[in-house]
Amino acid sequence: MSELLLAANPDPDSSLPFLLRVPLGGGLVFRVKATWPRTNAVFAYPVPSDEWPDDPDIVERIPLRSVARRGAAIDIVAARGREQRSQLVYTKARGRDMVFWQSPRTRKQARPDVTLPTARAAGIAGLQVLVDTREQRPYRFATQQVTTVKAPLACGDYAVAHDGALVAAVERKSLDDLVGSLTSGRLRFALGELATLPRAAVVVEERYSAIFALERIRPAVVADALAELQVRWPSVPIVFCDNRRLAEEWTYRYLAAAHTWARDETRALERIGLTPAPTPAVAAPVIGPTVAEVRAWARDAGYAIPDRGRLRAAIVEAYEAAHGVGAPPSSDR
Repeated sequence: MSELLLAANPDPDSSLPFLLRVPLGGGLVFRVKATWPRTNAVFAYPVPSDEWPDDPDIVERIPLRSVARRGAAIDIVAARGREQRSQLVYTKARGRDMVFWQSPRTRKQARPDVTLPTARAAGIAGLQVLVDTREQRPYRFATQQVTTVKAPLACGDYAVAHDGALVAAVERKSLDDLVGSLTSGRLRFALGELATLPRAAVVVEERYSAIFALERIRPAVVADALAELQVRWPSVPIVFCDNRRLAEEWTYRYLAAAHTWARDETRALERIGLTPAPTPAVAAPVIGPTVAEVRAWARDAGYAIPDRGRLRAAIVEAYEAAHGVGAPPSSDR
């Protein structure tokens, strides 16, 4: 079992009397003023790991149940009955980078170094959401500042990309589709594919309680199958929303949060001083020009083309030669 170690600070000139060693990575070391954040958040000053003495004067050993980094914070869970949880939060105060060691009782005194949502999800003014080309009656996100782009997705119905790779996807299900995909086994394969992404989820346009009102299949069969899938793929949550409108809102905010996470992940790791582990990423689909874009370009270039119908091969080839991009679909949907 790993331990959180507290030792006396051997530096007599330091105002922080203790050294804290966190068993994460190669071992993170901080100078701190207290042995646990009981009534106030404790200021923690990060120092190089070699500052930990070869023969430390140990003040306290705290067995740990878990220690894990989550964004710009490190969650610590002690293996004891009281004062179990604490967190090291990397934040800014008075314009300077700082670290605070806080407990649930003191967590309001420091905020993690992340962008919190206001009116827009994650504060993003123009989120681009990829919508799978096979999606029927897709979400339009009409009330949000979202640009939707049709693209062939390897998994999920809605996704966001960062630096050319898919970072999150959401699979949408009605109740009937959920039950059908559960009984046929399709959902099992879908979750396996979604689990290959850094972040993914399934959103259901119905309440969980509606499962127990099903008549053509035993409700316990559906409930057991859902529970088994969540145990098998815990990284892909299945979220029940009351209706389609709320499912669309949840999807928008989930994808916006995932986009912000992907953007800030490297910076958070650098702040904490850890090296990111390689994460398999699915390449984002190449999004070519739309038929409308090619049609508008052709008119500006002096070509005579109809308002609707298929584009002549010569028009498509001329667009590709002028822009060096792949061909769009041959006709309007």
